Amino acid sequence: MSLSSFSSAAPTHSTENSTGNKTVTYAWAESMANDKRGLYPIQLLQLALQKSGGNYQTKPSKRDMPQWRTLRHVELGLGIDVIWTFTTPERETSLLPIRIPIDRGLLGWRLLLIKEDFSAQFALLSSPEQLKKLRAGQGHDWPDFPILQQNGFTVSPSASYEGLFHMLTLNRIQYFPRAVTEIDIELAARPNMGLAIAPKWVFFYPAPLYFFVKKDQQELAAAIEKGLHLAIQDGSMRQLFLRHFGTAIQHANLKSRQVIRLQNPLLTKETPINQADLWFSPERGF
Repeated sequence: MSLSSFSSAAPTHSTENSTGNKTVTYAWAESMANDKRGLYPIQLLQLALQKSGGNYQTKPSKRDMPQWRTLRHVELGLGIDVIWTFTTPERETSLLPIRIPIDRGLLGWRLLLIKEDFSAQFALLSSPEQLKKLRAGQGHDWPDFPILQQNGFTVSPSASYEGLFHMLTLNRIQYFPRAVTEIDIELAARPNMGLAIAPKWVFFYPAPLYFFVKKDQQELAAAIEKGLHLAIQDGSMRQLFLRHFGTAIQHANLKSRQVIRLQNPLLTKETPINQADLWFSPERGF
């Protein structure tokens, strides 16, 4: 379906099934069922809706789509009710955000993926200014790209995710910042590329990953928000979080690393930046 036909399509919302439950379709296709990246957000969404007290039943979307198209489907009510994604002012304008960072901002803790041969050189770097002179790589349309640029780092864009790993091996970039939750999986998937995690350093910038719904889905948004707060209060979100990310956090050993704190120009004034209970802390481990 082309974008030009979206406006004429009949909008859809979460619907009631024969058992009286409201079906909520989330943006993770059935064909991606074996992709572990989706397990935590899906299970957290299910936990929140269960705790909300409403009669909700979740199901995956029918097919995989580029993120921009998925966002458009949610905005126009075209068969998808919930998406989770990094927030931007534009997304908070076109969709309704539930402003609770679902991964507690862990997405913003970034280790540096490098060529293993360069580990000693990275260990000798003594300041962020030295690191800024090296070239990082990021997706050309990722929010991370302008964040690094506006903090004074040298960044090369790529239109291809896989291309960034090849740019690294070909010395076109010197490092590729990756989230704590991503980097171990990516290394394990590429055992013959000679890659490693740089010693000593970790980037941090506030990076809220929110659930978003259509603007007129206030009831659904309220249910998700209520359920998330209850899951935080009773510890069930902590349990789920540590089950999925505890090993990666432990392996990253963030408390021993030098933190380079970056400003995130993509945050809106409504970001709950001062609510410490919503954000990951290396000292607390949650």
